[in-house]
Amino acid sequence: MKLSYLSDSLGNLSFDEMLKTVSGLGVHALELTTGNWGASPHLDLDALLCSDVQRQKFCDALKRYGMEVIALNCSGNPLAFSKDMEITEKTFRLAAKLGIRKIVMMSGLPPGNSGDTTPVWVSTSWPPLTQDILKYQWEEVAVPVWRKLATRAEECGIQKIALENHGWQLVYNPETLLRLRGEVGNIIGMNLDPSHLFWMGGDPICAARALGEAIYHVHGKDSRIERSLCDRNGVLDTKPISRFSERSWNYVAVGCGHDLQWWKEFFSVVRMCGYDGEVSLEMEDLTMDAMTGIKMSVACLKQAMGED
Repeated sequence: MKLSYLSDSLGNLSFDEMLKTVSGLGVHALELTTGNWGASPHLDLDALLCSDVQRQKFCDALKRYGMEVIALNCSGNPLAFSKDMEITEKTFRLAAKLGIRKIVMMSGLPPGNSGDTTPVWVSTSWPPLTQDILKYQWEEVAVPVWRKLATRAEECGIQKIALENHGWQLVYNPETLLRLRGEVGNIIGMNLDPSHLFWMGGDPICAARALGEAIYHVHGKDSRIERSLCDRNGVLDTKPISRFSERSWNYVAVGCGHDLQWWKEFFSVVRMCGYDGEVSLEMEDLTMDAMTGIKMSVACLKQAMGED
């Protein structure tokens, strides 16, 4: 496995400055956001699509710092919003032009029925209406749309679409990922992000074993259940992450939620499952400045992965 970096947490830096900083940390692979929920601070999707000159400048900058882009990330909700679908399709086209074979994104989430405009995440089996919602979301929206998306991705030379196991998505765990993969095909796999399973009460190591060859990407990201706050209120927390001192759980720098031993076991099991690709550090710890969190996370991930 190889450590990579999702660059949004250094969005205050120019593309060149970000490349210099990340290279200086001994990381030479990047996952770049192209829009939708990602800020896309280091990539102009439309400019790179339309201009050979801009693509050459982009590639020259990467070469100057010994960097490579291993995946494009267009996480958004293409199952509900046409603007998100547009960016998704543009991202596929840019991947074709840049020779990138892996897309990281989320499954999206449809509304509850054909007359709704707001996506609905069903996280319980009651009341009975939830089952009608799920049937509509899966059978009438997700499966048909994702079959078309998979075909379009293959036309663009994309070999893997790694869906992140994020809450408020139709695919949020191994069971739902394997369901969509069974309907659409093996171009679909999971971006296994431990931080989300932690707060949902799952075990990422068990999830890795369940996924096996369906692990297509890994996010190096940690979260922590906050003592006493979670004990009082449970894990379902709708407060924004900026109110971290009040939340039942928080995203934290790698090692601040789960120790080095846990991460060593996780990567050992992921390797046993056949995954030998990139692990992208995603830093969303708001309790410290970004650079501090990045350095702490890089050090922990490198040690856990066995890198120098």
